[in-house]
Amino acid sequence: MRHFFIIANRCKDKELKLTREIEAYIRKKGGVCFSYAAAGENAKDAAPRRNQIPAETECVLVLGGDGTLIRAASKLAPCALPLIGINLGTLGYLCELEERHVFSAIDRLMENVFVTEERMMLTGYGVRQEEKTACGLALNDIVIHRTGALSVISLVVSVNGEYLNTFHADGIIVATPTGSTGYNMSAGGPIVDPKAEMLLITPINAHNLNSKSIVIGADDEVTIEIGRRRFECDETAEVSFDGDNRERMFVGDRFVIKKAEVTTKICKISRESFLEILRKKMQAYE
Repeated sequence: MRHFFIIANRCKDKELKLTREIEAYIRKKGGVCFSYAAAGENAKDAAPRRNQIPAETECVLVLGGDGTLIRAASKLAPCALPLIGINLGTLGYLCELEERHVFSAIDRLMENVFVTEERMMLTGYGVRQEEKTACGLALNDIVIHRTGALSVISLVVSVNGEYLNTFHADGIIVATPTGSTGYNMSAGGPIVDPKAEMLLITPINAHNLNSKSIVIGADDEVTIEIGRRRFECDETAEVSFDGDNRERMFVGDRFVIKKAEVTTKICKISRESFLEILRKKMQAYE
């Protein structure tokens, strides 16, 4: 492996100091490296367009945190390029490398001493009066959450066309195994090995005593409809793909979520198991 591309979050890599050091190191070792500086994780330019990445690129180094890596994954999934995250933030589950390990990791990448994991992604689209609306990709999760007045919304959930349950909640999360350690975990959902293939359905602040997370097959299709709770039918919700708001929903609207055809490729240098990484990350909360 000789051709690299860096996506750097300039809010985390101040003055792009580490980015420049990595570029110089790769070129000194006989490699080729280009870079892209993102304004921030929530900015529209948080990841480059496909035509901004040289065709010869073999690996993308993502400098920042989990958010930077997630947005890069969603944007670059059609390119099928392997990504490796370098954590410059606080607590990260996706970014394998810390800053102090960057150069030894580059040595291993250039010697082709690594493995690549395939991570499943989600795709979703809205249905309003039988017409399709928004569509997008997510590595972590697709979330439907209430907006406007401080009132719960009714979320009617079906799986493969069969009614499952109606949740009265602030929202609902449909997560991948990779996203199980994100918003899903914060909402009380299960933690799953990211190499697994399944969908996790977790209500957010549900007003039902028996509301629990539900795990279904990776090939199942989830449909969520905004149900009516008030006479005015004025409840509204938003759909977020990996934290980015994309679509407004109204009573009667449906949103369909399923496994995407594309995947995210993650480079792994370390031989640490998922459980070992999880244990170390969780200790940071103690």
